[in-house]
This record gives sequence, structure tokens and C-alpha cells, in this order.
Amino acid sequence: MAVSLNTLLKTVVDNKATGLHIRGNSNVFVRMEGKIRAIENCFLTNDEVKNIASAIMTEKDKKLLERNLSVDFALDAKEHGRFRFNIYRQSGKMCMAVRHIPLQIPSFEELSLPGETLKKMSENRRGLILVTGMTGSGKSSTLASMINEINKSRSCHILTVEDPIEFIHMEQKAIVSQLSLGTDTLTYTSALRYAMRQDPDVIMLGELRDVEVIRAAILAAEMGHLVLSTLHTIDAVQTISRVIEAYPAEQQGQIRFQLADLIKGIICQRLLPKIGGGMVPALEIMLPTGQIKNSIEDNKLYEINKAILNGEYYGMNTFDQSLARLYSQGKITLDDALSYSTSPETIKLLVKGAEVDGFKL
Repeated sequence: MAVSLNTLLKTVVDNKATGLHIRGNSNVFVRMEGKIRAIENCFLTNDEVKNIASAIMTEKDKKLLERNLSVDFALDAKEHGRFRFNIYRQSGKMCMAVRHIPLQIPSFEELSLPGETLKKMSENRRGLILVTGMTGSGKSSTLASMINEINKSRSCHILTVEDPIEFIHMEQKAIVSQLSLGTDTLTYTSALRYAMRQDPDVIMLGELRDVEVIRAAILAAEMGHLVLSTLHTIDAVQTISRVIEAYPAEQQGQIRFQLADLIKGIICQRLLPKIGGGMVPALEIMLPTGQIKNSIEDNKLYEINKAILNGEYYGMNTFDQSLARLYSQGKITLDDALSYSTSPETIKLLVKGAEVDGFKL
């Protein structure tokens, strides 16, 4: 039975799903609580999917799809909120991956994030804050909540560069300029180059997607801006390594000192099914203590994990600490805690009440 796109988007919202998969000659699927589920009696032919795609794409989007075989854009669905679309082909059939972006920017509390720690992180006037994790781990929502915190508390100019624009930030205490890649600016690096003349205080980049963008973001932070962005890395140590390795070997010693000075926080996320419904984040949080700065400068990144483990006083914790707490609070199952953990043995010890490297639940 053919259905309209509006009906499908309403299904996402009504079921509190995070996304939608529309595929030619196939059932339509939603992603709920991290799992893909078919919508009953909802089969679309390839021609029907093509017609839906054609109706929502601009001429520019169609040309990009023709040239790149994939295109990203956002769609304002009025009362249903905004949706991020990726249209692509597989096995000659038209496909769409759709992500729901709520109308209201969620608060730290609504996202089950440590509000006090992230609020303090957002108060920095310069430096680099990175939110990391795999696709679908909630990075965009966390960034949006941090930008919203700055927007409502500080008289400044916030500049965002996104591909495409997701959450819409209404001006509060701050003025907000939101640039869409391909429409308002050609590339992340060109946006950052011209940003220096646009008097921003805070710059948010949707993603540090390549070496040139990483270097441009570091330069912007060095010049006195607060820069927030995302990386597809799994923990704090891998994140720091990725940034350092963006530079030639002969420059890496210098960049370690720069990064130790610039980094203001790393938030790594994994989303888990919550007992009773919904999703809950497990977080690794790294803050720039003196010990961690020294570890970065001295190229002793292996020491960072222990510093995070023992950094509860500062608001830090490892993934395994976060998972063990979530389990002890009755929010996740032990099986999920073990399957998402860095070290299942550590989780087993912690939930039994044992002490691990000085930490005990």
C-alpha cells in the first residue's frame, strides 16, 4: 500500500523513532530504540520512492545526486519537526535514510547528560571541545544543547557551519549565524577562513571530516575562538591521536603542546537501550587537568585513561564507569553493559562491588 511521505514522517514522530529507511521495492523501516523495525503493510516500489525523492529535492540536490550518487539535505516538515535526508542508490534502487531532528532543542537533563559538567565546559571563551562517537550516538543533539546553553547565557556571536543545518537556533542572548554547506559556504575550510572577518566568538562545525578541517579548527581556536565539533572516534585517547596525526610527523611535537593548551573537553558517546523504553547515553568525559595536559605534551597518551578513571572529582569518567553506574541505577541490562563496554571484565568487577584502579561504585 503506497503511503505519503508526510504519513511516514508522522509515524516517526508518533512512535518516538529516531529515523526512517525508505527503499525501492521494499518495506519501509523505522529505527526505534536503536533497532530497525518494518512498518506493517508499508511496501513502496522503486518508482514510488523515486517520485517521493523528486518531490522533495531542489534542482541543485538533483544535480548533486546525479554527480555524486548521494546527497544530503534537511527538510522542514512543519509540525513534525525537521528531518535530515540522505538519498542514495543501492543495487540500482533509490533509497533514503532519514533522521528526525526535534523542533525543540533538548536540554542536558532531557538527554541524560551531566549538566553541571557540560555547562562549565560551555563557559570557556576559547579552545576546542569535541563530541565523538559513531553515527547515531547523539553527537548532534549534545552539540545543539551546548550551543543552546551558550545562546541563552552569553551575549556573543555564534557561527555554525553544518551539512546540512539540523537544529534551528533562535537568537536569545547571542546572535546566531547558521551556514549550510553548499548553500551559504563552499567548504568547512573556506567557512573558517572567512569566519575570521565575521567576528564570531563561538564556532560550531558539524564535523571535522578531514585533515584540512582539523587544522583549520585548531587555528581558529588558537586565534581566540571557542570551537565545538564532532569526530567519529570511540574514546578520548583515539580522539587526541586523530587530531595529532592530522599533522606531518615533524609538526606533531609542536601540535601536542598546542592541543594540550587548547583542548577544553572531550565527550565520547554510546547510546544504549534503556530499560522501560527509550535510549540512554553512556559517556566518557575527559577534561584538561594538569596531569592530562602533561600526558598529551609528553606523548604518553596511554596514561590518559587512568587519569580519567581517577578524575571523578573533576567530572570525568570512563565508558566502563558510566556503564557500571547505569546498570547499578537500573537503567540498562547487564548484557548491554557488557556488550558496549571497553573491558567486560572491569564491568563484572565493578558491579560485584570490587575496586578497580582505585575506583569503586
